[in-house]
Amino acid sequence: MGIIIPLLLITFCCIIIWRAGDGFMTASEYIGRNLSEGVRGATINAIASSMPEVFTSLFFLFVLTDAEGFSGGIGTTAGSAIFNGMVIPAVAVLAVIGMKMTKKVQVSRKVLLRDGIALIIAELIFLVLISGSTLHWYHGMLLMLVYVVYILYMFGTMKKSEKKDLLEGGQIEEDVFESDEEPQGPFLKGLITFDLERVFIGNNRISGKRAWSLLLFSTLAIAAVCYFLVLACEWIGSDTYSVAGMGEFKGLNIPVMFVALILASAASSFPDTIISIKDAKNGQYDDAISNALGSNIFDICFALGFPLFIFTILNGPIHMPPELVDLSSELRFLLWLLTVLAVIIFTSGNYFGKRKSYLLLSIYVLFVLYIVGRGSGNEIAQSIADWLVGVVKFFRIG
Repeated sequence: MGIIIPLLLITFCCIIIWRAGDGFMTASEYIGRNLSEGVRGATINAIASSMPEVFTSLFFLFVLTDAEGFSGGIGTTAGSAIFNGMVIPAVAVLAVIGMKMTKKVQVSRKVLLRDGIALIIAELIFLVLISGSTLHWYHGMLLMLVYVVYILYMFGTMKKSEKKDLLEGGQIEEDVFESDEEPQGPFLKGLITFDLERVFIGNNRISGKRAWSLLLFSTLAIAAVCYFLVLACEWIGSDTYSVAGMGEFKGLNIPVMFVALILASAASSFPDTIISIKDAKNGQYDDAISNALGSNIFDICFALGFPLFIFTILNGPIHMPPELVDLSSELRFLLWLLTVLAVIIFTSGNYFGKRKSYLLLSIYVLFVLYIVGRGSGNEIAQSIADWLVGVVKFFRIG
């Protein structure tokens, strides 16, 4: 029962994030209507769908208020990055293949190399920057600046005609933009089913005001539910925990980082999954995959950098004990290695089919087994962890 209660709470959080994610997708599609394919997925869609990671990391820090809270943020963002890079592209491609829309997906190697190399560089900076036993406000600020540089680069790669459309064509696009969704129906039904698009747009034509209202409310809804997501992860990781009106229960007594790596990261990645699948169904394959890669850059640079910046400004530096420093180094280096492997898989050929999808899913399953092994003290998993930490220390990058 001690595990079932937080798992039920996490399931509830997933449902709310999923429903709010639908609203995110509609609003972000409209807001980014003038961006080129690939750019929209890596920026507007990625930012909108990564709001759960921002709030989850924020709550981990401000609820646990110590180094363990920061480790939960690392676990959420790193685990989400691995989930995004492995599971989301595979599921999106298998979805369109399963619906017999295509046998294999053709993607732009140029887009994948652009986003993949940017992600590898960002994660290398993350690996080097978030190291040592003390973290200050400028660590968070530098991580956020890395994302700003990435955004400037993304818009710099747009063609001149696309930039002109973005700056001058907003009103024209607003008049002709139409959602792919069916008419929404009764307002009350939208409230009951938490269908935010039905509530904020209904049968009306989407406009800038309605899109931004939908995006803002979706963000607030996800922010609220992420508190309970963090609470559920804390319960699972604890030795014992109490629930008001229900008594005391036993948890797994494992570091919260391991819980966040699998459960919080998967729950917070629901909007990314939904957006990528719908992009793939619409034939926007570059957006479907670049959304996942762009989300990873946002996750490790902003979703972790912003909470770190705010927390240390208000509460002073975070002091990390040696065992947590090693655990963080292990995770960050593993994230970098898996990202390099994923980018190699993405860019090997111009097509993405079942073989690549199953390979990525298999790698993610092995990652989950490794994390479970680390949490349970498995000797093989521990030896791999020791090697990862040893490499980081040898090259003095952690």
